[in-house]
Amino acid sequence: MDLPMDIRSIMKHLPHRYPFLLIDRILECVPDQKIIGLKNVTINEPFFQGHFPGTPIMPGVLIIEAMAQAGGVLAFHSMPNLDAGTLMYFMGLDQVRFRKQVVPGDQLILELEIVKKRAKVIKMSGSAKVEGQVAAEAQLMATFEG
Repeated sequence: MDLPMDIRSIMKHLPHRYPFLLIDRILECVPDQKIIGLKNVTINEPFFQGHFPGTPIMPGVLIIEAMAQAGGVLAFHSMPNLDAGTLMYFMGLDQVRFRKQVVPGDQLILELEIVKKRAKVIKMSGSAKVEGQVAAEAQLMATFEG
């Protein structure tokens, strides 16, 4: 895999498309260990029209979704039995915390590491940071189908 991974390479691993593709680049990926992704947050994001007019803040659930998408790329590089077109679904979220608002102009750095994996289940722990400060953190568990 070539790093950094651009949006075209990311789209080969994820089924998400605009406006729901929430990562722009993979900066680092160590299969079976960790991934670091990047999301450039811009005022052009469609969710800023309603969240909140005059005070645009990225919804926390979308920060977690961005983390999950980066984790999906890591899973595909860590679980060789997954075929192209395999879909990843959330099974659970634990220890979710939001620490800092994410606003237009921020670069969201998504860092996830694998805690445990089995045949079709993966558990990851991660954070989303802005300028080195944790904006959100969570443990994510997902399964695969397809």
